Order: sequence, then structure tokens, then C-alpha cells
Amino acid sequence: MFCCKTLIKLLMSVSIILGSSCYAKQDVYFGTGSVSGDGIYHSVLDKKTGKLSEPVLVAKIKEPSFLANHPTLNVLYAAATIDKTPVVAAYSKLTNGKLALLNHVEIGDGSGAHIAVHPSGRFLLTAQYGGGSVAVFALAADGKVIKRSQLIEHTGGSKVVKDRQNSPHPHWVGFSPDAKFAFVPDLGLDAVMIYRVADNAAELIGHGQADTIAGGGPRHMRFSKNGQFIYLLNELDLSISTFTYDAQTGQTKREFVVPTLGKAIKEQEDFNSASEILVHPTGKYVYSANRGHDSVSVFASDESTGSLRLLETEHVRGAFPRNINMDPEGKWLLAAGQHSNTVAVFKIEQTTGLLQYRTNSTVNVPEPTCILFD
Repeated sequence: MFCCKTLIKLLMSVSIILGSSCYAKQDVYFGTGSVSGDGIYHSVLDKKTGKLSEPVLVAKIKEPSFLANHPTLNVLYAAATIDKTPVVAAYSKLTNGKLALLNHVEIGDGSGAHIAVHPSGRFLLTAQYGGGSVAVFALAADGKVIKRSQLIEHTGGSKVVKDRQNSPHPHWVGFSPDAKFAFVPDLGLDAVMIYRVADNAAELIGHGQADTIAGGGPRHMRFSKNGQFIYLLNELDLSISTFTYDAQTGQTKREFVVPTLGKAIKEQEDFNSASEILVHPTGKYVYSANRGHDSVSVFASDESTGSLRLLETEHVRGAFPRNINMDPEGKWLLAAGQHSNTVAVFKIEQTTGLLQYRTNSTVNVPEPTCILFD
């Protein structure tokens, strides 16, 4: 018979093994597009090997193009379509990655191109590219969407790029590190609209704007790890604008602009368009996705100045990378090939930031447009 001490050691060993096994797994959700996509898919990333499990459809809904997590609850939100009506849908996360619909609320001004939940969990934002607006939705304590509490319509257009900048096109929504300000890159305006978050209401208050290069077409943005800089991805001319950021005033100043692809490389393709930008958890590296060239550009980031230096351009082994994302620890980067119906996995070398493709790691997802880690 085992003595008590031996039994305790055995149980501790089993607990450590199980804990390590659980820790090595990461849930991943994939949003899909409007052509061949049919809902939200779930997969599990093995963080030791980089292998993804076979994606499984866990929520059948039309065009869940972008997804977001609630900051404290096991709730996922999707900017999607139900009965041909653009909505924000809330889902409860169940075991094995399954989703159960909690409720949905109509957006009321076109389909959402992006969605983000305020760190407080009090409300979320959506950006309507076609509608030219930003919507605010109040959230209940259980994560359900209560109502659309505000709709802000952008006006104007830089008109630099014909047919793309004649009117406003908000493309991303997000918040400052201290959650006091909201930011909305608008492709049509060549500017990032800045709003102050109301203290006790699901409401945004106009605060200012950050102008980028003419014809750049701002799409998505990220803050540096230290919160002192903003990296703004310009979709139309495939570049990154670096802004200094004053957290006390919410003001910005443009400092640098670097191309994500060289002119000669862009001329080899009949179409190129930037799609997503990421900052590594260490703050040392920045990644941007290039559609057309179908690649990810890797930059070294100088956190003291905000300047970027190109390290490599890595092919995504797929077509039209609509979205890229990293696991929370920054060890793996996933690239969603919207036109190839694929998601490929790359290992991130921690000392250099360079990407290494994981052979035979690619999985199939119909028209993936968003990658969300749980």
C-alpha cells in the first residue's frame, strides 16, 4: 500500500502533468467571410509544437467577419449578419470550444468591419466601413448586448485615391492602454479619429484626430508596449506611420513612415493591400500583413524612438492574408489566407523576431477573415 506521503507526491505529479498539458493548449476561433464562409470555427493550438487541431464549426452565422472577447466573462462577440441584417452577436463559450448564442442586436448602419470591447466590459464598439460610422453598444453584466447607445457618423473624405476615399470608411476600433480614449482609423479620411470615453455611460465624446499621409488609407493600429507610440497601418500605400502619444492629453504627433513593401516588390503584383498589424508582447517586434504579395513584413522596433527597421518579408503559404494574430505569449503567429481557405502557423524566434513556417501545420477554414485567441 502507498503511504500518505507517497500518495501526496503522486497526486502532485499528476497535477503538474495535467496543468502543463492544459497550459500547452490554446483555444482559437476563426471568423469567416460572406462568400464561402458559413460561421465561426474553433481549433486548438498546441503551443509546444505549433500544430492546430482540425477546425470545427461551432456557430452557424452569416459573415462573422470580426470577433472579440469580453475582458472578464467567457463571452465572444461577432460582427455578423442574421436574416440579411448586420448585427452584433454575443455568444457564451462552452466546453470544447462550443458557442451558444446569448442574443444579438442590429447595428443599424451597415455591416461591422471591426469590433472591440472596452476593458471595463461596459460597452463595445463597431466600425462600419460602408456606413461611415462608429457604433457604441451597452453590455449587460452577463455579457449580453443591451442596445446601441450611440451612433457617430464620420463626414468628408480625403479624395486622394479615387473610389476609395470619396467618403469616410472607419476600419478599426480600439482603446488607449489606460482605456480613457477610443481610436478609429478611417481609410477614407486619411486620419485616426480620437474620442474620449465617458466616465459613467456607454458613450464617446469627440476629442481630436491624427492625420496620416495623403492617400495612405489608414486601416488598423496598435500601441507600443510602453504606450508611448502608435503604429498605424496604411492599407492603400502599404506603409506604417509611427506617432508619439501623450497619454495625459490624448494628443499625437506623426514621427516616421516606413513602407511594408518596397516599390519594386509592389510593382511585381497587379494588386497589393495592407491588412493587419501586430506588436509582439516584448515590444521588440512589429508585424504587418500584405495582401497580393501574400506575406508578413517583420520589423524591429526601437521603443525609445518608435522607429521601425525591416528584418524580413515572409510568405504566408496562402493567398490574401486578411488577418494575422499571435498567441498571448508571442510564440506563434497565425496567418489567415482568405482566398486560399487556409490558416498557416509560424514559429516566432524570440531572440530575433523572425518567422519560421511550420511544415504541414496549415489547416483549412472556409474564407477565414479573423483569428481570435481565447
